[in-house]
Formats: sequence, structure tokens, C-alpha cells
Amino acid sequence: MSAHKTTATVKQIAAVMEELAPLTLAESWDKVGLQVGDPKRPVKKVMLSLDSNDEGVIDEAIKKGVDLIIAHHAMIFKPVQTLRTDTPYGRKLQKLLAHNIGVYVAHTNLDIAEGGINDILAGRLHLEHVEVLSRVHNTRLKKLVVFVPETHHAAVLKALGDAGAGWIGNYSHCTFNTPGIGTFVPQKGTSPFIGEQGVLEKVEEVRVETIVSDLNQERVVRAMLEAHPYEEVAYDLYPLEIMGQELGVGRVGDLVQEMTLEQFANFVKQQFGVEHARVVGPHDRPVRRVAVLGGSGEEYYPQALQKGADVFVTGDIRYHYAQDALAEGLCMVDPGHNTEKICMPSVQAYLEAKLREYGYDAEVFVSETNTEPFTFL
Repeated sequence: MSAHKTTATVKQIAAVMEELAPLTLAESWDKVGLQVGDPKRPVKKVMLSLDSNDEGVIDEAIKKGVDLIIAHHAMIFKPVQTLRTDTPYGRKLQKLLAHNIGVYVAHTNLDIAEGGINDILAGRLHLEHVEVLSRVHNTRLKKLVVFVPETHHAAVLKALGDAGAGWIGNYSHCTFNTPGIGTFVPQKGTSPFIGEQGVLEKVEEVRVETIVSDLNQERVVRAMLEAHPYEEVAYDLYPLEIMGQELGVGRVGDLVQEMTLEQFANFVKQQFGVEHARVVGPHDRPVRRVAVLGGSGEEYYPQALQKGADVFVTGDIRYHYAQDALAEGLCMVDPGHNTEKICMPSVQAYLEAKLREYGYDAEVFVSETNTEPFTFL
């Protein structure tokens, strides 16, 4: 951890977000990443919001001197054919550009990511034995091999493990280490850590082997290079056939204790901070196994059934989906799409911790603007 604070750029803060939610996790149709602003712009204030295209959110950002909005829902989703500032959409973009406010979006990549939206929602419901509702893909694994002088063996091992290498199941920092002799001749223009130019050098080294995934490969290699003493580091990356971590949308797990559907719906309202929820199914039906998917997830009800769920919690459930699910014996609870806002404080805590770790001097806070479009009479 750095004691010296530096001002981060938009690009650097985006990189921190992508450690949690890599862009490669996003669905192919999604629009994620930096949508408005300059990657090189310094950032002193970051505001988190569920929605980036709400004028109230933008006005709040202007008032509070925000440099970067990080949102779950995209500012730009469909192709922009015209940019007229006499339209609501054009006016919002004009405000952002006039006040030099960037907009970064983490949507389905944050839904899918471990520790992202759906894990946070499952945690709010105190679900146990949680697994992915619908697999999107598995991480791709590689074998990283690096040759390290014995003097720096321990330091490189720690750097690799701390950066996320060496995870096998629930075991971290897994490596295999073989001693040997490394040889090299430093040529003209080099500044060798060991040896001198033009002379063959023999060094007692250790061959370190470990596992990395495509999600943390860049971070692991960077940490390894920083810990390694050599000017030119000898390392290899080999693709592996074995499958890595399962990643996907939604989560399914078990309640700590069985409830009736009515009790569970009231529990959802309490935990998600909403006053109303639409309920599909007999209110006295017992429920124990729960599927949850943040946002609009009605089309995943067959996967909830396949996973043995008694009830499916998601937003924006339409009439015929509700009928079909109920006919197949699946209850549903719809607390609204806007419930994803309860995940923003968890993202804030993650960002604050990582920015401290990297020594970045940026304030992070959650928007106070209510972007829920619905009211209930």
C-alpha cells in the first residue's frame, strides 16, 4: 500500500472497476466501459449511480463537482443518430460535456462478476449454498511459469499469490517450485541485476509454476514483473484445457429457514428497501430455495425451475411470463428493477478500499437522486 496519495485519472479508476467487473464478462449486446469523457482526465470525485441517463443524477453531479459518474445503466445504449440539444437526451449529453463529467458504465459485466450485483442481492437475502443461476462461460485458465533467482523467490511467490494467481478450488497461492541453474550473457546496453556485460553468468534460480485466469492475468503478470529483480524477466504462459470458474447471470441458493411466500415477499421488501412487490403464486405456499436476478430477468424462469427454485426474485415481470411460470409451479416476486440501487454502497466500499490500496486520492460516494420512475397509489 502506498502512503503517498496521487490523483487518479479516469482510465486508472476504470482499470480498478475492471478488476471487479472485467469488460470481457459483458453480454455481447451490452454497452459498457467509458461512454463519455476523456480517459486522461484527473478525477477527484466519483459518484456512483444506478442510472447515468437521469437528468437529476447529472444535475447532482454538477452541483457536487463530480468528475466521473460510474453507473450500472448505460448513458448511450442505442446508436446516436443526431445530437440536438433541444431534446432531453441531447441536453443531458450537453451538460456532461460542458462540465467535463465522464460516464463509465458497468452493466452485465457487474451482474455476472463474482462479488457483483447478483452476489450482493443473494447476500441481502442471506442465501446459503449459492451457485450461478445460468452459466454464461467459464474462465480460461493458463499456466504461468517464471524463473526467479533464489534471493527473490519468496517475494515473487507472495506477489503472484496476492495478485490472484494460484487459485485451485478454495485454495490460494498454489505453486510448484523446481530449483535449477539459469544462464545468460548481458549484452551491450544492458544493466544486469546479476553479472556483467559480455560474461556468461550462471545463477541458482527457481522455476515457479502457477495458475492464472484470463480475468486476472494482466494484474498477476504486472505484480510478478514488479517483484522480480531482473531487467528482462523470463516467463511463459501456456493455455490449459481444464475449465476454470463458472460465471453467469443470477444466483440460486437456500434460505436459512423455510417461509411462506407471503413471509418471503415481506422479507424481500425489507431487505431490498422497497414498499411494494408484485407476487405470483399462492401466498401460503412454502418456499426455501430461491433464485434471484437483478434487473429484468423474467426470461430466466426456466433456469430457475431447472435449479429447483421454489421462488424467483427479479424485476419487470410481464403478464404471460408470470402465467407460464406459475403454471409450472414457480412462484415469483417482483420488487422492481430499481432495487439494484441497494448494491451501490457495496461497490463504493470496494472502490474506496482499492483506491486506498493504490494510493489514489479520490472521494467516492453514492448518488442521492431517486431514479425510480414508478409511484404506487
